[in-house]
Amino acid sequence: MNRAQAKLIGIGMGTMETLTKEAVQAVVQSDCLIGARRMVEAVYRAGCRSKAVYYEYQPERIREIITAHPEYQKIAVLYSGDIGFYSGARELYGALKECCEVRGIPGISSAAYLAARLKVSWEDAKLLSIHGRRQPYIYILARHRKTFLLFGGKGQGEEFVSRIREYGLTGLRIWIGRSLSYEDETIVYRTGADIRPEDLDGLVVLYIENPSPLPGDGVSIRDDAFIRGNVPMTKEEVRAVSIAKLGLSGDFVLYDVGAGTGSIAITAALHEGARVYAIEKKDEAVELIRQNKRKFCTDQVELVKGTAPGVLKDLEPPTHVFIGGSSGSLEGIVRCIIEKSPGAKIVLNAITLETIKEVLLAEEKGLLVDVEIIQAGISRAKKIMDYHMLAGQNPIYIVSAGAGGRRGREIQ
Repeated sequence: MNRAQAKLIGIGMGTMETLTKEAVQAVVQSDCLIGARRMVEAVYRAGCRSKAVYYEYQPERIREIITAHPEYQKIAVLYSGDIGFYSGARELYGALKECCEVRGIPGISSAAYLAARLKVSWEDAKLLSIHGRRQPYIYILARHRKTFLLFGGKGQGEEFVSRIREYGLTGLRIWIGRSLSYEDETIVYRTGADIRPEDLDGLVVLYIENPSPLPGDGVSIRDDAFIRGNVPMTKEEVRAVSIAKLGLSGDFVLYDVGAGTGSIAITAALHEGARVYAIEKKDEAVELIRQNKRKFCTDQVELVKGTAPGVLKDLEPPTHVFIGGSSGSLEGIVRCIIEKSPGAKIVLNAITLETIKEVLLAEEKGLLVDVEIIQAGISRAKKIMDYHMLAGQNPIYIVSAGAGGRRGREIQ
């Protein structure tokens, strides 16, 4: 018997008019139709039928259905929109590669459809989905002139409106597409100031324009741009060297331990793939981090109130760690990091020799590897009468290392 062929089909908007001819033919000729109930009912309304139907969308369960029924030689698996745009098809390709031949049939995505209806291009827009998932989007909306956002989930409308107001994005221009391609299709215009939770009920697609986007990835922030209060802050030049030593790139998870005003956490979060945890125990500092997070629209920063290492235990494993203050618990913090993520990159700042002594002791015990210690001495020119005099700031030790356990060295 020949190997079965599974076709992963993007059904577009779910109407006959937006189904491609190839998709219709694949469904009609199939022995077995698999998809979420909403997808199956959509192609049935469009007049397409198949011999056997399974309401399923989990990749492993779909694979089990196919392997349990060798009599099905032509399988059609349905996905909304396009199979390459926030689709479960990506996981299914891997799940099915050993049991059958797999082929994809593209469809019309909701973003492409809405763009056409609004007469706008989408090649220069950011594409994002929070349908059935939680992820930061304030950072994206604040920094991109054009964004398409797939929406849909219980309580998301109220949360979206609340966060838009919290982060001051009331100037956004928002078009809301609902029931696209159906007879009751509506496209409603709102601003960030007047959008309401009920505007976002159900499955909708948003096209959002930001007339005044913030600077994008990797920009530096001047010290005087932060809300400061009376909390110590890692200064601009030391911050730049420390961030460089961390070597942040791609998608990363950073702990900022002893975050203070949040200057390291906020600066690190100016990367689209960032997930940052700002750990701070002091009430005034916690409030300053919250204010700076709002000011710079960095919703990828999660504020964790408490003392390390205790509060680190329930966080996801880090790829990078910055320690601005350890309160004498450096060894405990490093041991916690090793347990969660051996080999994570660690950078810490110190102003006392006692902290450096802790670092060297941690190196002796195998807790820190590849230790590098540099000292930064920053001076600023000040004008005194007709002269410019350099005034030195306190020297700072900047330590970079890897969390032990990477090379099999015994940890004491």
